[in-house]
Amino acid sequence: MAVKPDIEIAREASKRPIQEIGAKLDIGPDHLLPYGHDKAKVDQRFISGLSDRPNGRLILVTAINPTPAGEGKTTTTVGLGDGLSRIGKKAAICIREASLGPNFGMKGGAAGGGHAQIVPMEEMNLHFTGDFHAITSAHNLLAAMIDNHIYWGNEQEIDLRRVVWRRVLDMNDRALRDTVTSLGGVSNGFPRETGFDITVASEVMAILCLAEDLADLERRLGDMIVAYRRDHSPVFARDIGADGAMTVLLKDAMMPNLVQTLEHTPAFVHGGPFANIAHGCNSVIATKTALKLADYVVTEAGFGADLGAEKFFDIKCRKAGLSPDCVVLVATVRALKMNGGVGKDDLGAENVEAVTRGCANLGRHIHNLKGFGVPVVVAINHFTGDTEAEIAAVQDYVAGQGAEAHLCTHWAKGSAGTEALATRVAEIADGGAAQFAPLYPDEMPLWQKIETVAERIYHAHEATADTRIREQLHQWEAQGYGHLPVCMAKTQYSFSTDPNLRGAPEGHVVPVREVRLSAGAGFVVAICGEIMTMPGLPRHPAAEKIRLNAAGDIEGLF
Repeated sequence: MAVKPDIEIAREASKRPIQEIGAKLDIGPDHLLPYGHDKAKVDQRFISGLSDRPNGRLILVTAINPTPAGEGKTTTTVGLGDGLSRIGKKAAICIREASLGPNFGMKGGAAGGGHAQIVPMEEMNLHFTGDFHAITSAHNLLAAMIDNHIYWGNEQEIDLRRVVWRRVLDMNDRALRDTVTSLGGVSNGFPRETGFDITVASEVMAILCLAEDLADLERRLGDMIVAYRRDHSPVFARDIGADGAMTVLLKDAMMPNLVQTLEHTPAFVHGGPFANIAHGCNSVIATKTALKLADYVVTEAGFGADLGAEKFFDIKCRKAGLSPDCVVLVATVRALKMNGGVGKDDLGAENVEAVTRGCANLGRHIHNLKGFGVPVVVAINHFTGDTEAEIAAVQDYVAGQGAEAHLCTHWAKGSAGTEALATRVAEIADGGAAQFAPLYPDEMPLWQKIETVAERIYHAHEATADTRIREQLHQWEAQGYGHLPVCMAKTQYSFSTDPNLRGAPEGHVVPVREVRLSAGAGFVVAICGEIMTMPGLPRHPAAEKIRLNAAGDIEGLF
């Protein structure tokens, strides 16, 4: 049976008033700030009153390394949440908000797909409740105040060559990657080189997603390093006097957004940090709120498990005191074929041998995830072209890894397609088998943390960096930042730093070409290989096909 395009399914959804969705989690209408009829923010005062409640079960959905064949991590997250609701569990979903850049570029949105979607899909993938605009404004307010501070005498003695705070825009625009500002004469300030990143790469975004409350948010914003003096001492955002006004701009953005799935499961959609340069998870405040209100919370982390899950465990869970009960690892037969050497144009033909070869990537992720002490279940996200022999090959391989794999048809059937998976995940989460522990202790030196991730997660022979980078890490340790976790920034397409090296490579080298201190967010970024913090548009961006039709409906968004 043919399934309609995502946007048609979402548009035809029978949405319930957001007050009814809130009531499922015992959120009264007085604690919801509605944005129309189908979305609302949850009041901060209500959230503050939940601290004494016990936590529900936390389930992470992650995936194998992404390929052009598609994996469907968000779709599976939504499908599993609906599946838990279907079997009578009080469930909630937590995912990130979508960035405008990928929507108008080539990646598309982030609301699921088929009959496993979060709605309102169109609003979620466009302006939503304005959170990203608030983050963009707060970030750029600080940038403006830095240049203004320099213009009016530079009391902090900022070295103009060492201003590290760039500007941001929630759009893919390669022309803005490197710019020169303050041209046009004395009245416009002092010219200097700078540039733009995409909003999701902003440290402000990472901070909003890790802050516990408004007070913690303001403290973290003040801790951000924006520049250095000639003696290399750091200048903080609080030295510029920007932290208070930035917090005011982010006051409403800090409140989690509540929406619903097609089957009316409550969903918190909040925050969206870059999964390369930051930790790629939804906000701590949304996850913790959901855990106080639901018995089972299904969340996801960006890209494959080598990036998203590792950062979820080593950054988000470590800093927020979270302890996951189960991990669902998403794979598709099509993606495993690509990992087994099949080209995209040949994925339609049955090829059990290629599936088996590609399962090495799946097996590596299973092994890595078990290393965190959390039970792993594999979800095979079904595509109509998958054959019984190919599916059986995956299930047999997973069984040989000491795990189990469930075929999931949620894209076509909604919660009916994840009932078996939901039942098993609930059993595992309730069983108490999880003994979660991060990969490394806080007190481990920064370079050793980088080596640990490279060797134990990427299975590299070694990580390399020149003396300058290692000296910088030692300097940060001397300044009191040695306890921070590391945030590895590398390609999402491979365990290595080569995006074309699929499968489960071993013995490769992870070159660290740059390190950055995100002092406010609370992690050290290790940039490996070529990572862009301002993407560009493809030759034919999705924006070329997006328009309003005669009825006023959006066409071409998906």
